[in-house]
Amino acid sequence: MKIIKYPKKETWQELTLRPESRKVSLQETVQKVFEDVKNSGDEALRKYTLEFDKVCMDSFKVSEQEIQGAENQITEELKQAIFQARENIKKFHESQKEKSQIIDIQKGVKCWREARAIEKVGLYVPGGTAPLFSTVLMLGVPAQIAGCKQITLCSPPDKNGKIHPAVLFAAQSVGINEIYKIGGIQAVAALTFGTESVPKTYKIFGPGNQYVTAAKQYAQNFKVSIDLPAGPSEVLVVGDSQANPAFLSADLLSQAEHGVDSQVIFLTTDENILNQTITEIEKQLQALPRKEIASQALENSRTILFNNLEECLSFSNLYAPEHLILAVENAVQHIPKIENAGSVFLGNYSCESAGDYASGTNHTLPTNGYAVNYSGVSLDSFVKKVTFQELTKEGLQNIGKTVELMAEAEHLHAHKNAVSLRIN
Repeated sequence: MKIIKYPKKETWQELTLRPESRKVSLQETVQKVFEDVKNSGDEALRKYTLEFDKVCMDSFKVSEQEIQGAENQITEELKQAIFQARENIKKFHESQKEKSQIIDIQKGVKCWREARAIEKVGLYVPGGTAPLFSTVLMLGVPAQIAGCKQITLCSPPDKNGKIHPAVLFAAQSVGINEIYKIGGIQAVAALTFGTESVPKTYKIFGPGNQYVTAAKQYAQNFKVSIDLPAGPSEVLVVGDSQANPAFLSADLLSQAEHGVDSQVIFLTTDENILNQTITEIEKQLQALPRKEIASQALENSRTILFNNLEECLSFSNLYAPEHLILAVENAVQHIPKIENAGSVFLGNYSCESAGDYASGTNHTLPTNGYAVNYSGVSLDSFVKKVTFQELTKEGLQNIGKTVELMAEAEHLHAHKNAVSLRIN
């Protein structure tokens, strides 16, 4: 990790930059894959699965036999862990249901809003170097609570043309059986257009690498919405003199091991803590099975020493991290100062891993600075809000003159006439 001490404020913006691929080549690749999938359907999916995933696929849909067989391929302990995580996620997301409330605007005029599930949703679950079966729970649970009628899941196959059994078991545990062995750009394109095998969806959810993120953003050109631009993982950790360097290092490495394009940022006001944390990172790194991946991510990462906690929080708001850990004294007191973050972890024992798996909050979060204008996935992500109004004859008379005057001022006389005919 690069160490920076007491940077001048005019340099902060540069220090917030994430590692990125060349945008031009990225967009060209996405556009080409989308065009091929739109025109050639499953044939294009087979072509790109062979090119990108190095596996030849005859059929993409996971069979019922494969789904049922997955249960026998994972341990009973892991099954119970999945069940506990599912129930915690369910409890938190069910609490987000809103009751419809009819508002009497004035006599004879009532307005209200009701939620309706998005009928067809596509869930993307990353595979690659780490099969993220936890993402199945994070997306599948709220989709079921919302009442989505069609839930389609895509995840990249391994070299044997299989999806990890934990992904299949997690999907089964939340009631998803439309599962396809497709990853990357081609999966997003399939969910966008539909193919002979894969049904078209109205909204696409799920994290992924820069190619998946670019594909999701491109899908919006075809009347498909997305949850958020969720790209490579990142964490920003703030630690003061009371922080535990071993805990800090573990949190930083937990995100660094996601992928070589991940980024971790450590901010502190204590140089001793800084030095101890750097030493601890090197120590813990050596014991990680994904050491090479984490090491490359650390090359894109920074440790920054600031004068005080206020500067740390100001920099964090500028960076707008996916995950923010406040390993500081009286962390709860600093909540009002947090403006931009996907999910926040307060105190020495609120490790980011808890939110990734089982505390109940959703781990599908905005990355790459998008926390300035995006929220993480929630129950609201899977519904639309429809407004209703009901006017009586008296109600229309009460607001009719206002509508007539405003419509006439905008030169929309048919609008005015729709009111005038009724009140006259």
